[in-house]
Amino acid sequence: MATLKEPVKIFIVQSLACRDTPQEVAELVKQEFGVDIDRVQVATYDPTKVAGKNLSKKYVELFEKTRDEFDKGLIDIPIANKFYRLKQYQRQLEKTRNVKTALKILEQAAKDIGGQFTNRQEITGKDGGPVQTVNSEIPVPMEDYLKARREVLDEY
Repeated sequence: MATLKEPVKIFIVQSLACRDTPQEVAELVKQEFGVDIDRVQVATYDPTKVAGKNLSKKYVELFEKTRDEFDKGLIDIPIANKFYRLKQYQRQLEKTRNVKTALKILEQAAKDIGGQFTNRQEITGKDGGPVQTVNSEIPVPMEDYLKARREVLDEY
């Protein structure tokens, strides 16, 4: 097993906390730091696995903090989450060797970040201010109300 420096260990712990597989993390470590490690060594940095039961308290706390922050952004259906989609775009971008495909991935990510694929509508009042509501509580005598109601019903 290779002896790892502190930044590499932190990277591994945070990647595992973001639910990357040990194999994916090993590949990312090789790309980012040029260090060749196997997935068994990566698994020793995951406190949820048997291999990671002896992980130092510092890394366990980092793992739990990162996992909590990551999970706050996730919902049951991963593709419905922007963070998940952006992560997938990034992976596809790293894998592609075709410039045209890379540009399409970047365009797709930009559209996703810009909110083009949402059905959210923002409603504002005059000059972008808040919408003003009018609560009219005008007391109407019951006789007048019933008379107006009868007239409307008779018209139909």
